[in-house]
Order: sequence, then C-alpha cells, then structure tokens
Amino acid sequence: MGNFIQSVDERTKLAGNNKLEVLLFSLGADQRTGRQEVFGINVFKVREVMKIREITHAPDMPPGVEGMISLRGIMVPVLNLAHYCDVQIAEKPTVIMVTEYNKTVQAFLVHSVDHILRLEWSMLKSPPALMSHQLGGLITAVCELQDGRIVMILDVEKLLSEALGGGVEEKEDLTNVTQVKEPATVFYADDSSVARKRIEAVLGQMGVRYIASKNGLECWQKLNEMADRAASTKTPLQELVHCVLTDVEMPEMDGYVLTMKIKTDPRFKGIPVIMHSSLSAATNVAMGKRIGADAYVAKFDPTELSKIVTPFLAQAAPDPKKASGIK
Repeated sequence: MGNFIQSVDERTKLAGNNKLEVLLFSLGADQRTGRQEVFGINVFKVREVMKIREITHAPDMPPGVEGMISLRGIMVPVLNLAHYCDVQIAEKPTVIMVTEYNKTVQAFLVHSVDHILRLEWSMLKSPPALMSHQLGGLITAVCELQDGRIVMILDVEKLLSEALGGGVEEKEDLTNVTQVKEPATVFYADDSSVARKRIEAVLGQMGVRYIASKNGLECWQKLNEMADRAASTKTPLQELVHCVLTDVEMPEMDGYVLTMKIKTDPRFKGIPVIMHSSLSAATNVAMGKRIGADAYVAKFDPTELSKIVTPFLAQAAPDPKKASGIK
C-alpha cells in the first residue's frame, strides 16, 4: 500500500489547475445506523498507507490517541479517527494512514482505504450547517460521487488541534508578532475554522483590520463586489484592501486559481497576494511564484506570518488622511 502515492510535482500541477486527488477511506460500519460512510483526505498530505502494526500505549494520552509507533526512527502519534468522528464500530481498525500537516507527522487508524479520486475543487462544497455542527466542525467540504455516495473531507488541522493541541489556537505565542504602524486591511481566505482563528489572532495582534472568507470562490466574489463599490464611489480599491492572504487547499476554488484571477485582473493591480499553506514543499512555493503570488509562507508560525505580511502592508500604506475614512 505504500506505493500508491505518485510524485509531488504531478500533484502540485493538479492543484495549479484547480484539481486535487482525494484518498477515500472508511471508518467501518456505524453500529447505530449500519452505514459505512465515506471520508476523504487530500493525497498530497498522505505520506504512506500501511497495515496496522503494534502500537505502543503510553499513560495519560488524550482520548482518541491510541499511542505511538516508530516510523523510520521518528515517534509518530496514532489517532483513532472513529473516536473524533463519533462513529461507533465493532470492527478493529486494520489500516494506518501516515500524514504530514504543518511540518508535523501523525498517523490515523481507519478501517479500510478505497481508492484515489481525482476531483476539481469546484466539485467540493461547504458542508450543510447541521452536518458541521453534528461532527464538531471536523468536516470542511463534501462531494457527491457518481454512485450517489457523499464523501466528507476532514478538516485535519482542527482535528489535530483538538487531539494534540488542546485548543492550540487559543494558546498561540503572539509575543513576537510585528506591530503595524499605519492603518491597513487584509482580506484572507481559509476553509479551516482553526486556521481562521489563528489568522485573526495574528492580524488582531498586528493591529490590522481583516475581512474573512471561507474559500477561494467566496473571496473572489467579495473582491468583485468591493471592486464594483470602489468604482461606483470613485475610491481606489487599493485603499480598501492592502493585501490578500490565501490558503491553497479550499473547496470550490483553490488558492492558486484565486491568485491567478487577482493577478490577471487590472482592477486589482498593485494589491499583493500572499499564499499561506500547510503545503510547504519547494514545488508548492515555486507554483505560487509562477502564477504571480508575491510571497509564500508555511502554516503556522505567527511570528513568520506577521514578518512576511508587514512589508507588503508598509508598501501599500495609504495616506493617513484618506485612511481615516476607512471603517
């Protein structure tokens, strides 16, 4: 099972075309419903898939963390996904998925893996509010398959924060975050609720106003609305939005496509775009620069994020007299 992942370069090119590949997997049949739901995870984040091996159990582990395994000399925590997704199963997990998020490696216990599905980001939709609430916000997107099944894409950043961080987003060290002297507004896009909280904490500490969107399509639509209003009031758009900060992986429109749209539209000339992603491989950075991104910063280091954003805000700093009218 360890050979199913192909080259990083190939999948980076997919992302640049608003496409991705999702590994479908199951947690087993839920004893309450008898159903075996389908979940998905971006293949780009999966390092390998293997049959279950001996797990070392340690005392005082958080609920849902089964223990750890040694993977080529690295101690990797093992999480039982059924616990976090509230699936009650009788069968024992048989498969381990090893993933990498934000430069950390962790393993997930699942019942079985199905196959890899190539999708367009536009096929992924935001989950209904009821589904998001019932699963604790762990579902970041949904997609309907040709056979009528619904695939639920996990917000792994939120899951890891709950499992291993104990609410890490509330304990972020913001002491070295750069302060911005001039008024500025950042428009950001990110589909992860945990990432949005972290971004807002950093921007708030910087003294920066922010406008939020949950995916690239929503961001693009709001930017167009702002451009129309700016034109109707004869206000330079660059005085209303001083920087766009975008995630890469987002349903409906990914960050690469959003960046290309902004950079090829003359209305947004002079507005810098910074890509902010847990996909931090050199190929991802190169792709971002190739499509016009002004900078690329890996998730999630508050100090580094503020360090990268600040110079662009300084360059775009408005005339203080004009800025006083911005709310």
